[in-house]
Amino acid sequence: MKPAHRKWILIPGIFIISIAIAAVLGQIKPEPQKREDETLDPLVEVETLVVSTESFKIDSQGTVRPRTQTVVSAEVLGSIVSVSPKFVAGGVFATGEVLMRIDPTNYTVAVDKAEALVTQRKIEYEGAKKLRSQGYRAESELASAAAALASAQAELVGARRNLERTYVRLPYDGMVSSKDSDVGQFVNPGTRLGITFATDIAEIRLPLTDQDLAFVELPNALEISTTGRGSGPQVVLTAVQKGSIASWDAQIVRSEGVVDERSRVTYAVAQVEDPYRLHSDGTPLPIGTFVGARIDGASYFDVIRIPRAALRGADQVLVVDDENTIQIRKINIVRADSQYAYVRGGVEAGERIATTVIEAPTNGMAVRTADMLDTETSGDNDQIASRLEGE
Repeated sequence: MKPAHRKWILIPGIFIISIAIAAVLGQIKPEPQKREDETLDPLVEVETLVVSTESFKIDSQGTVRPRTQTVVSAEVLGSIVSVSPKFVAGGVFATGEVLMRIDPTNYTVAVDKAEALVTQRKIEYEGAKKLRSQGYRAESELASAAAALASAQAELVGARRNLERTYVRLPYDGMVSSKDSDVGQFVNPGTRLGITFATDIAEIRLPLTDQDLAFVELPNALEISTTGRGSGPQVVLTAVQKGSIASWDAQIVRSEGVVDERSRVTYAVAQVEDPYRLHSDGTPLPIGTFVGARIDGASYFDVIRIPRAALRGADQVLVVDDENTIQIRKINIVRADSQYAYVRGGVEAGERIATTVIEAPTNGMAVRTADMLDTETSGDNDQIASRLEGE
């Protein structure tokens, strides 16, 4: 056979032999094991319920207001001749301190005239009394002299009182809120001079809903009518001051006793003593500050606390039974806040609830819990360890 013919025969032969070898090797290779796809049940976190005693806190808010506030007005007419440097907005004054003085000239003169008249009437009365004892005057003349003396004494009292009214004073330690008159201004009785308030006690009106009232023991009306204030629950006030949270202790002393017709809330009044800390240490609480309030509420026994995240809808939870299936359970919520719901009825201590959100849960749905996952992981680890030992 010629070399050229041999070449054309060898090339196809090699190609055919290669295909045959590949086919044989493919038949010899073992088939991979087939593994069926597993559908796993939803994995959820659970929490075991326990019974506890809860002291509820009621949240509210309000603005700090003075308990005693005065619109200071002139009681006599005249020009203002002096003003205390403390009589400015924010000025602090003591009880009885002179804040303004109205020109006293006319009132000093009136006192002098009244004193002179009283002296004259006393002389006339003594004379009439002496003559009456000697039988030279009638009883009516003595009575007339006595009436004239009493009238003169009354005029003296009025004159001295008007002179005293030229001093503008207040019967409490306080602070000036606004100043409306100044030196040289002529004022009449009733002219507004400014606004002041007492610094001994501040008040905060705290709105409470009907549901809140079920957990707050407000002072009763009889106690308030007898003493003027009651012994209500303690309150912690909070506000941001200078970039940080500050707090103050307060106490509810009364309720306003009516329901607001527009908002349907009842206002409780809390008091803070010495808000400006003029006689004590601490952070001042200025009038006008908007504060949050946390009120000590009533204590409830035998309630179950459930995380808000575990609630489904308004009043349902997903109970995981011993067989790790779901039961949709309706519960009776006593009270709820931003973190927890407090339950009496519908669930019992020792039961487990799912705290993981499940889409479209149904009664009887099977789930896996964290403890099951730990068991499965432990079993897989044991198998791996046995396999390594065998190798």
